[in-house]
Amino acid sequence: MASLTRLTRKTLTTALTSHRHLISRAVATSSAVKASEPSPPPAQQITESPDRVKWDYRGQRQIIPLGQWLPKIAVDAYVAPNVVLAGQVNVLDGSSVWNGAVLRGDLNKITVGFCSNVQEKCVVHAAWSSPTGLPAETMIERFVTVGAYCLLRSCTIEPECIIGQRSILMEGSLVETHSILEAGSVLPPGRRIPSGELWAGNPARFVRKLTHEETLEIPKLAVAINDLSKEYFNEYLPYSTVYLEVEKMMKAHGISI
Repeated sequence: MASLTRLTRKTLTTALTSHRHLISRAVATSSAVKASEPSPPPAQQITESPDRVKWDYRGQRQIIPLGQWLPKIAVDAYVAPNVVLAGQVNVLDGSSVWNGAVLRGDLNKITVGFCSNVQEKCVVHAAWSSPTGLPAETMIERFVTVGAYCLLRSCTIEPECIIGQRSILMEGSLVETHSILEAGSVLPPGRRIPSGELWAGNPARFVRKLTHEETLEIPKLAVAINDLSKEYFNEYLPYSTVYLEVEKMMKAHGISI
């Protein structure tokens, strides 16, 4: 019995020794194969060009060029930061375009005249052609007030007019000088409002003639809104403490602040 036990131990020891020898040979062979294989090239480092334009598509673009057409804004015109101007749009001196308005000049030209204003959430665009033979562009001439939420399409508004809030002016419509269109009115295609008249309704109809005093108040409203827009220019100024030095200088010269 003791001799059988010694024989079994000897057999197990011999088997383990042979297995260890085979495992060590396999490990050495695999290490040699790995060493003989070419190492992979290091990852290429990509450096960003300094001339690359970085676009933030999460925000809203204010100025949208279309082909050769680029919106033009006068130096002293106020255009709110969330206004969209696209294509053939020309905002002239002293005019203002207020928050949320969209002026889309992709098919034809749009002009906002001197000291005119297009108020909040207005949509102004133009068609290829006008059914009346008038120019298909949208022309807003000087001292015109366009109320909030209006829709203007291929219409012409002559100087010193008021377009009430939520009004719609369709293709080829014409508002002559010193006229008022009441709020919520719809001016059908090709309809003309003669000079010095008040129109209202859907579709818009003649109400009465304007008095001389009412006619004089029309440009005053446009000038008042222009003066108000100047208060908003401060948002474009850099943050600094220069204004403190300006106040000291004004006090030294006796100028009221």
